[in-house]
Amino acid sequence: MKPYRKTPVGAHYGLADWLLQRLTALVMAVYTVAIVACLLVHAPHTHAQWKAMFSGVFPRLATMLFFAALMYHAWIGMRDILMDYLRATSIRLAAQVVVGFALAGYLVWAAAILWGR
Repeated sequence: MKPYRKTPVGAHYGLADWLLQRLTALVMAVYTVAIVACLLVHAPHTHAQWKAMFSGVFPRLATMLFFAALMYHAWIGMRDILMDYLRATSIRLAAQVVVGFALAGYLVWAAAILWGR
C-alpha cells in the first residue's frame, strides 16, 4: 500500500516567501517612519525644497529600496491571489506576466523619477 501524499494546490510556497513578504513590510514600515520624522523636522514647502530633500545619495537609495520592497511585496501577494483564484493555467500565466511587467515598469519609473534630471 502506498503512503498517502497530499497534493499541493494553490500558492503555498512556504516559509521563505512568507518571511520575504514580512521583511519587505518591515523595510517599508521603517522607511515610512523615517520619512515622516524627516518631514516633521523640516517640512519642504516648495518644489525646490522637495528636490533638495531627495538630492543626496542616501535618500535616493532609501527611497529606491522602499520601492523595490513595495514591488516585491506586491508581487508575492498578487502571485498568491492569482494562483489561488485563476485555475486555468494560460489565463493565470498571462495575468502573472501582465502584473510582473507592470510592477517592473513601476520600479523603472520610480528610478527614472529619483535619478532623472
